[in-house]
Amino acid sequence: MMKQFLLYVSVFVAFVSCNKKGEATSSTTDSAAITSTINTLYNQYGKSNEMVYNQPISGDLFSPDLKNVLEKAINASKEDIERVKKSDHPDEKPLLFEGAIFSSLYEGFTGYKIQSMDIHDKTADVMVQFEYDMVKPTVVWKDKVQLVNSENKWKIDNISFDSIGNSKNLKARLTEFAQANP
Repeated sequence: MMKQFLLYVSVFVAFVSCNKKGEATSSTTDSAAITSTINTLYNQYGKSNEMVYNQPISGDLFSPDLKNVLEKAINASKEDIERVKKSDHPDEKPLLFEGAIFSSLYEGFTGYKIQSMDIHDKTADVMVQFEYDMVKPTVVWKDKVQLVNSENKWKIDNISFDSIGNSKNLKARLTEFAQANP
């Protein structure tokens, strides 16, 4: 009787420990994938807004919803550039992305680091600390990058900006930008 009890306990412990190892591996894999996505965003689009004009918006990096909002804003800008070129006043300033699109601070950033990750099934919130050291004192702020796991890949869905910015989040900023097209 005691042998059966110990056997059952052993099987139960083995099952529970295997499950926890699987969870840790999944969490580690998600963390690495999310870190890679954040790094791709800020390495590819962080230094210049030209990148959003010069290449297609990546469906691998951005969620379908954010990709759609980005494309609408870019198309609005491109249409306004053409409208101004063809107008009676081609020296007018067209609707352009000015300042850093994916960051709270207009000037952008000189460095960033991931501070924390909160992963819940198919969504994640990542707190990213930025700094801009081209002025004294150095400006430091935090933005929250929101990701979704879409098609088994972590994608940027929105960015909640720090209070130093002029809008609450990326989607709102882009929507306002696209609606400003005359």
